[in-house]
Amino acid sequence: MKKVYFIRHAKSSWNDPGLSDIERPLNKRGLRDGPFMSKMLKGKDVKPDKLISSPANRAFTTATFFAKELNIPEQAIVVRKEIYHAYPEEVLNIIRNLSDVDDVILLFGHNPCFTSLANQFSEEYIPNVPTCGIVKVEADVKRWSDFEKEGKLKAFYFPKQYL
Repeated sequence: MKKVYFIRHAKSSWNDPGLSDIERPLNKRGLRDGPFMSKMLKGKDVKPDKLISSPANRAFTTATFFAKELNIPEQAIVVRKEIYHAYPEEVLNIIRNLSDVDDVILLFGHNPCFTSLANQFSEEYIPNVPTCGIVKVEADVKRWSDFEKEGKLKAFYFPKQYL
């Protein structure tokens, strides 16, 4: 069984117009939701083999909350520049090329890509994966190269369900 948790970055700040998009930090709500959602996921006994993040500050910071909560060193977070401004096909290509020894992946990125991916694996339309939303996709396969054909959305969590 292969599992990917697509995790959209927590809410970011637009307060500093001097920052580039990739540098934008989390805002107050993002700093609340990131730790909260990481605790929620830990409570579901998720044990990832790998964390992969966009290089954007808001995505990487979100990934660090999950790493801390799941007792994974921050240095173990793999940064993939192609996740930033990615099309779904680019993210699927990352997944296809994962090591088959890994079974559970947390992937941190952005919309509109993550909403498109959620809908690719869902039987029901999802209009939006909100900030810090988590989409769990499972596939009963041994190889990541087969994940896309067999993957099914199994869960969808987001902060407003809880807060």
